[in-house]
Amino acid sequence: MLQIKALTKRYGEKCAVDHLDLHIRPGELCAFIGHNGAGKTTTLKACCGILDFDEGDILIGGKSIRTEPLACKQQLAYVPDNPDLYEFMTGTAYLNFICDVYGVGQKERLERIQKYTRLLELEGQLDQPISAFSHGMKQKLALIAALSHEPKLILLDEPFVGLDPKASHELKEVMQEHCRSGGAIFFSTHVLEVAEKLCDRVAIIQNGKLVRAGTMEEVRGDASLEDVFLELEDDHAVETH
Repeated sequence: MLQIKALTKRYGEKCAVDHLDLHIRPGELCAFIGHNGAGKTTTLKACCGILDFDEGDILIGGKSIRTEPLACKQQLAYVPDNPDLYEFMTGTAYLNFICDVYGVGQKERLERIQKYTRLLELEGQLDQPISAFSHGMKQKLALIAALSHEPKLILLDEPFVGLDPKASHELKEVMQEHCRSGGAIFFSTHVLEVAEKLCDRVAIIQNGKLVRAGTMEEVRGDASLEDVFLELEDDHAVETH
């Protein structure tokens, strides 16, 4: 579903992502964890074609994001940590716009929008202009838009930030349902307890380099994910001093 091959992205002399290799298969729910500035957002933006990169390749369903960007983007959805929406639109107009872009039929869009609007508790609020939405409401709207065209791959950057506890619970259910139906999800998070309970795979990035990846059991062993992450951070601190 998602193959990242030797991905390298530089900003001047700084190497934000350094020859990163990762493969996420259909049905897998993979957490991407690391400290602030480790390269998580850069990687996610490269995967969805927002950022160009210097070396390597990224394949979505076997197609290269570099050479076949449109074909790749038709298969995925990306929700950033701070959604930048068209605030002059109403919520309903925005969702219909996204469905138009992806060619979603009227019957399907109505069913999906109703389903996810109910789950994320935005019923009765979609006729407001997006400029009147709170951060949490914008996050929910962006998630509904992402789910409305049933992408095979969903990329999420800190998806639980700004969501209330009930919406967070419902989103976890939706994520698991998406993967059970054969889709894949790759998402960054600082909430290690959520990653540990929710995911079957995890990848840990440190200063642009992938330092650990595999099933949750392979990565954490007999320890907790938090213990593994903190141990890797401590080892890195020792190496750089």
